[in-house]
Amino acid sequence: MTAFRKHHISVTHAVSGIYTALATQPNFRVHITLSLLAVVLGLSLDLSRLEWAAISFVIAAGLGFELLNTSIEFVVDLLTDQHHLLAKHAKDTAAAAMLVYAAGSVVVAGFIFIPKLLLLFIN
Repeated sequence: MTAFRKHHISVTHAVSGIYTALATQPNFRVHITLSLLAVVLGLSLDLSRLEWAAISFVIAAGLGFELLNTSIEFVVDLLTDQHHLLAKHAKDTAAAAMLVYAAGSVVVAGFIFIPKLLLLFIN
């Protein structure tokens, strides 16, 4: 198998993972929606290149964190269908990582969007 073929298969599996998250994870759909809203708002407010870089990173990393959280949930569910304290801890800490990241992304978005929105409404 060629390197290109292996890469193509890897990308196909990755895209399948995104479809799985979209189909099964309401929070992933919320993140996609909020990301699209941030892009529309950014286009409306004429962000600088640095601001776009920050927003792009926040969006990509947030979706990545949510996908990792989802994969941890799937693996834990695969390993046991019984309530186990360690399974709960694994799921809770993965969700907490996403929550911490989401809070940080709101701060970044606030630093970028709030001053621009205030100027828009003041002028």
